[in-house]
Amino acid sequence: MAKARTQFICQSCGAVHNRWVGKCESCGEWNTIFEEDPTGGIGGGPGRVAKKGRPVALTSLSGDIEEAPRIETGISELDRATGGGFVRGSAVLIGGDPGIGKSTLLMQAAAALSRRGHRIIYVSGEEAVAQVRLRAQRLGAADTSVALAAETHVEDILATLAEGKRPDLVIIDSIQTLWSDMAESAPGTVTQVRAGVQALIRFAKQTGTAMVLVGHVTKDGQIAGPRVVEHMVDAVLYFEGDRGHHYRILRTVKNRFGPTDEIGVFEMGGSGLREVTNPSALFLSERNEKSPGAAVFAGVEGTRPVLVEVQALVAPTSLGTPRRAIVGWDSSRLAMILAVLEAHCGVRLGQHDVYLNIAGGYRISEPAADLAVASALVSSLAGLALPADCVYFGEISLSGAVRPVAHTAQRLKEADKLGFSAAVLPEASVEKPKGLPTRLKEIGSLPDLVALIAGSKNRLQRTEDET
Repeated sequence: MAKARTQFICQSCGAVHNRWVGKCESCGEWNTIFEEDPTGGIGGGPGRVAKKGRPVALTSLSGDIEEAPRIETGISELDRATGGGFVRGSAVLIGGDPGIGKSTLLMQAAAALSRRGHRIIYVSGEEAVAQVRLRAQRLGAADTSVALAAETHVEDILATLAEGKRPDLVIIDSIQTLWSDMAESAPGTVTQVRAGVQALIRFAKQTGTAMVLVGHVTKDGQIAGPRVVEHMVDAVLYFEGDRGHHYRILRTVKNRFGPTDEIGVFEMGGSGLREVTNPSALFLSERNEKSPGAAVFAGVEGTRPVLVEVQALVAPTSLGTPRRAIVGWDSSRLAMILAVLEAHCGVRLGQHDVYLNIAGGYRISEPAADLAVASALVSSLAGLALPADCVYFGEISLSGAVRPVAHTAQRLKEADKLGFSAAVLPEASVEKPKGLPTRLKEIGSLPDLVALIAGSKNRLQRTEDET
């Protein structure tokens, strides 16, 4: 009798090993490799005989294009992040930290769609029916016709969805709790997650039902399970936020039917999530205009301009190695800015601790924030507050040059709408809007920025001496 064959699969990246090891060679994670039966699941089973294929119809690239039918929730920030609503027959994966508000957002979306006449099914694998009902009562959604079930068996869920009228939207919370008869491993393992997600996506494509899957995240903030799941779905959304702040950001990182890098902003309250139509005003609400080391960055997230405050604190260090603490920005990017300031501008920060924070827990990913970060650092080191009515944006190269960035007109219009009358931007910027009262100060290199800030300090000192 042939010996049963087993495999050892990493639960973090899905890499297959012939034997158990403590550290995965592919992703470097420790204690994530578990033994699984390869005879179950997708592609498993020895001795399978391949069936003879059938030819498929080929067509050309030209032809009529039909716009993907969408289901609008009426929650504008959610519709913005999804590209205009949920597409019928698509699969959306939503991830986020525990307790960040994923289930709250989806319950509010389910209630809003139900009030618009859509058939919604909410399947919870983590909570009992009574717990979900309590959340629905708190959110004011108990009076809607959302169908609720607490089940983790994939085949039972699919059989339930196939009964009666086809649902318009199905919410699965969460995929790590599901298990299928097609796999012989525990729920949450790579094989089970892959098998369950593929079965649910197949149902969505065949019936035209929009499928929303909730995924757990690892300690690094990535959605747990094999990376192939993110390739299988049509859209991937991350629900971000700091528990110390009352707002949440729904960020789009993949969308086959809309723009990526789009965000939706919500505010968490006692009665659920509330939309924030003007996030710039929220991020700047607690701004101290007279404090050194604070610069307002005019950024763009997807199609939306966002103004946020960059805060820096430069203080003499008492340690042998200066400390660098960063919240909301890339640490390697800050190291580059510090090196350019020292090499090309003579700004010595090697004996200073540097603390950088993006106000409100917001996270910046675009390099256009380089100029605002450099301005905040020089301002803190000089002890001089920057002009309160000025915004900054531009990318800094290793040579010290300030490079232009895209969407200049959108950034300036948003700044003008919020009352900012001045802007420091790259010299070669294009698409500058006409007719705005905003004063533009164009700079070509980082030494010009340092000279601009130092010049304002000298003018202030002369004014104080004259008085």
